[in-house]
Amino acid sequence: MPTPYLHKNTSVSLLRYHFVWCPKRRRKVLTGNVALRLRELLEEKTAELGWSIVALEIMPDHVHLFLGTDPDVSPTQVMHALKGYTSRVLRQEFPKLQTMPSLWTRSYWVSTAGNVSAATIEKYIAEQKTRD
Repeated sequence: MPTPYLHKNTSVSLLRYHFVWCPKRRRKVLTGNVALRLRELLEEKTAELGWSIVALEIMPDHVHLFLGTDPDVSPTQVMHALKGYTSRVLRQEFPKLQTMPSLWTRSYWVSTAGNVSAATIEKYIAEQKTRD
């Protein structure tokens, strides 16, 4: 199994984001072939950009994406790339989506996550002065 850490010339990182976003007016349009195609598009785009999908769940009215990225990419850049690309392609391929003013809302929810909890990191930092 490959390591989840991203190794670059001068850094090693593990950045993971949990994103949730919704179609405009929380419409339940992410079903059937639309949901299948959205999954394909997200997998294609993240692979193209060198990001790794840890988990993905597409619900009829929202998307959950747990994604690993490198430290050069902000959550805003991730959402801009994924929502822009998927909206354009899905609206071209599924005419019923063209009746909506836009596919996605402008908002999203994001949280960071890694291999350890915040409490573990706080404890580790607090114990640094007690080490030899």
